[in-house]
Amino acid sequence: MNKEIVLTEVKYKAVRSSGAGGQNVNKVSSKVVLSFDLMDSKGLDEEEKERLKAKIASKLTQEFHLILTCDEDRSQLKNKEIVTRRFIKILQEGLKIEKPRKATKIPKAAKEKRLVAKKTTAQIKENRKKPKL
Repeated sequence: MNKEIVLTEVKYKAVRSSGAGGQNVNKVSSKVVLSFDLMDSKGLDEEEKERLKAKIASKLTQEFHLILTCDEDRSQLKNKEIVTRRFIKILQEGLKIEKPRKATKIPKAAKEKRLVAKKTTAQIKENRKKPKL
């Protein structure tokens, strides 16, 4: 992933936000909407695009656009920084290759401990019964 190229392909849009700000909310566009077209990106190669399509599928639209919004702050600039950080983090998490899990044996001590516990429980239950004469 070429971070600089990807960041130039991002489109920002400022819209009116709800929340803190009083009457100022009705006049100022402080909410920032980030949109990114995954398939037309030149900062990602084909393999990375396929991996992202699979990993962040729930965040993508049907046309493979990633849309993020931020209206946490009253400042448009801070919201833009927050949403950009969030965008980069999503891409990095989506491109991370997980190591395959190695199957391991159950340790011998754990098996023995389980069998001892079973025998103890069986003995306790056996002692509850009436004695045979």
